[in-house]
Amino acid sequence: MKNYILFSVLFAILIGTGLAENADLGDVDAFRQALEHDGFIVQEGELGVFDLIKIYNEGLIPSAYGNNPSTRYIAYFIPPAPGENVDQLGYTIARILGKSGNATPLIMKLRLDEAIVFVGRTPPECRYFSYDANLMFSEFGDEIRWIWISLGDPVNNLVIKTTGTPDGMAGNPFNQTAVIITTADEDIDRRIRAAARSAGYSDNITNTQVIPSTILHMGSTNNSDIFSIYIRPALFRDQVAGDAYLADIPATVLRITPKEPAKVEPYDVPDLRIRGTGKTEFDLMDDLNELRQAILTKYEGLKATQLPTSIWVPEGYDSLQRGINAWGPNRDACYLWTANQTVSSPTPPFCNISQLYDFMRDSEVTLGNDSDEFIIVYGVNHVASGKAAYSNIAVYGAEIWNGVGAINDLEFSGTAEEYLPDNPNARYLYVYKISRNCSGDTHCFEVPTGPGAYGIALDQPLFISWRSYMETASKAGPSYSEIVYDRAIKFDPKD
Repeated sequence: MKNYILFSVLFAILIGTGLAENADLGDVDAFRQALEHDGFIVQEGELGVFDLIKIYNEGLIPSAYGNNPSTRYIAYFIPPAPGENVDQLGYTIARILGKSGNATPLIMKLRLDEAIVFVGRTPPECRYFSYDANLMFSEFGDEIRWIWISLGDPVNNLVIKTTGTPDGMAGNPFNQTAVIITTADEDIDRRIRAAARSAGYSDNITNTQVIPSTILHMGSTNNSDIFSIYIRPALFRDQVAGDAYLADIPATVLRITPKEPAKVEPYDVPDLRIRGTGKTEFDLMDDLNELRQAILTKYEGLKATQLPTSIWVPEGYDSLQRGINAWGPNRDACYLWTANQTVSSPTPPFCNISQLYDFMRDSEVTLGNDSDEFIIVYGVNHVASGKAAYSNIAVYGAEIWNGVGAINDLEFSGTAEEYLPDNPNARYLYVYKISRNCSGDTHCFEVPTGPGAYGIALDQPLFISWRSYMETASKAGPSYSEIVYDRAIKFDPKD
């Protein structure tokens, strides 16, 4: 059990955390006093931005775990519950590394009668954000497995209740005040809401993120489940404003624990938002095949190899039932990659890197710096078709799943018209080149070789992934059965 505690503290040690001192959070002190008056112990945590590749480069973790290059992840750093028996090894290492030793864990156990509460401002305008509760570790048989799944639906920018979107109504959810209660217990939720109201936080800006306890192992014992909570803002409209928010996050997080064990009223497992609308993209298949032929014609002097495309990671509840690692998928997205199968194998805590890489061996691709060696990615622009709020293409090292860069749908405009100038449906398609040497090609992503895991060495295998986030009509990820899968072709010199 030391491994996951050490992992969480090392996260906190390396990245540090940021908490705005003078932000417009409302009266947090009054909220705290109301909670304490109602018999709760209130501990303040922190919010911090973390960089998986940076942590990998420091030698602290064995993989970058499929980081999304379009997202700056924000984590809740939550102190342990009062009296919880926490292994001190991680704190000792923190002191050895010159830190105070008071870093709070990134991952946490939760009792059934506890709650984690976010109070503060949402991210500034961006293409997407969500607050996502995750199960990280769970006991299966006689072992603790790394599971990493999203527990149900995230609280995203289309459903969140804020001062700009009271009761989840349409409006402006960005840079607005919100309260988000993450708990498994209905009575604890009611009590926290009452305390929030007394401090001036209206119910119409208060959100409940339910932990589905009936399918989990809640508690603080050695075999209790381990959780984490993340905020995922993607593609800020104003990068300066986004960077300012990340540098000084105007919010706080609180761990709420009853002084005396409370009588519990566990929530039922919430209904999931339904993926899909019945409307598909398959009317564009003829156009997509025409685009494929135009690509092959343009590069007919080169050897062309069609790469496979499949679903990358399984749904969270599917993974939980089978005891397999899902690598942190979010129900607000579809995930595809250039491999011929979905990740579906059990992995022990942290991960078995050789097993992870086995998924790529039968579709292994390397990318040299020859100007005639490159990958063309193409497909339906899922944003233009109405199936996603944003989408991206990312390039990963296959051995450690390090995402070194991404192209998003804003860069797709006009790319397919170059190949299909007389096809009116070309505006719903895209084409992009991935190379080591773009040689001035406008619609080309140049894959770096470093430093460290921020790049992929010339002789190292890689893969391509696609993410399509949130269909506006359903407020959830698109249905896999309604989208046309993205595609990739590897080109090489014929000799």
